[in-house]
Amino acid sequence: MRRIRAAETFGIEVAGVGFNLERMIERSRAVAGQLSGGVKLLLRRAGVEVLEGSARLISGGAVDVIDATGTHLVAASHVIIATGARPRQLPQLPFDGNRIWSYKDALQPRSVPDSLLIVGAGAIGLEFASFYAALGSKVTLVEAQPRILPEADEEVSAFLATAYGRDGIAVRTSVRLQTAEVGPEGVMVRIAQVGRSEELHVTHVLVAVGLAGNTEGLGLEHTGVQLHGSEIKADAWGATADPRISAIGDVTGAPMLAHRASHHGIACVERIAGLGSGSNLREELVPSCTYSHPQTASVGWTEQQAARVGRAVKVGRFPLRGNGKAVVIDEAHGFVKTIFDASTGELLGAHIVGPDATELIQGYAIAAGLESTEQELIGTIFPHPTLSEAMHESVLAAFGRALHV
Repeated sequence: MRRIRAAETFGIEVAGVGFNLERMIERSRAVAGQLSGGVKLLLRRAGVEVLEGSARLISGGAVDVIDATGTHLVAASHVIIATGARPRQLPQLPFDGNRIWSYKDALQPRSVPDSLLIVGAGAIGLEFASFYAALGSKVTLVEAQPRILPEADEEVSAFLATAYGRDGIAVRTSVRLQTAEVGPEGVMVRIAQVGRSEELHVTHVLVAVGLAGNTEGLGLEHTGVQLHGSEIKADAWGATADPRISAIGDVTGAPMLAHRASHHGIACVERIAGLGSGSNLREELVPSCTYSHPQTASVGWTEQQAARVGRAVKVGRFPLRGNGKAVVIDEAHGFVKTIFDASTGELLGAHIVGPDATELIQGYAIAAGLESTEQELIGTIFPHPTLSEAMHESVLAAFGRALHV
């Protein structure tokens, strides 16, 4: 929508821009179904037997599976729990699928809300804020922490807050939710911020305050598995306190990301298969991506994390307005930030805000995984004209060698 509305910038005339919400949802569900079907096909090809039902661990490491035909006992020497997570609820705003949404409800709306309050400004909240604002909703984003995307580098959070304001999204931080009343026409929410309270009247509320691991009803009391809240304690190879039981992915806690879960699963199976130590889940190398406008992506430490552990650092920053490709595509709002150990040149962290940030970050993830220093990155040839050149320039800037600023 944004690109179409900006088409005149490129000399392209487009008339009658609109959208068909029903068709949008149909396509999104069709794509999800296609991908799910692809996974089922891969399982069949690999000879994996799939039982669809609810499962519960019983003594001895066996599992009871209950489906439409009854209860089936499945025994195995190893059991992997990969039950994922679900949206957290707030007592003042229980999900009803009508006025109070979880992210699942927001994926299949009956209509575009006239006004939408999003509670929680993490990745999920930011992504839906961008989406619904682009479709014309009046969006208000509230966050209990002092800044949006609280886990991100502070410069990233500040840039995003400005960008969202520019897109007409109202951003409120350090907010405490007091009360909420659902009525026939919408929702009245009272919030407290900096010693004052305020009433917000909106047609819909999206609660995006994080996820909780799906551990209830699994029969964990019959095992030695330990919990931390709703999450299973597991190491980088998926091992739990019970040698028979492993756990992977979202049910083991943050960051709750699909690519982390996939890597965790591979590491777990390699360990069980006896392939030496195999790969393992290195949390510091898990890229974090937010598919908002603008996009953000990061890997490794923030500048604040490096400071907390006492690391002396060199920091490079490069604005996208100095990148030819970003200027050409008229998306020069953003920057690349890199953080290096001042003495060894080790890449400690990288942060990108702007177009295709979620695609670009893998370059830094590979470099960090290979334990690259600034020397290898400075010596790498980046193609022109590309957005990736800004990644090179940020590295150069950290060592006083930037060329285009």
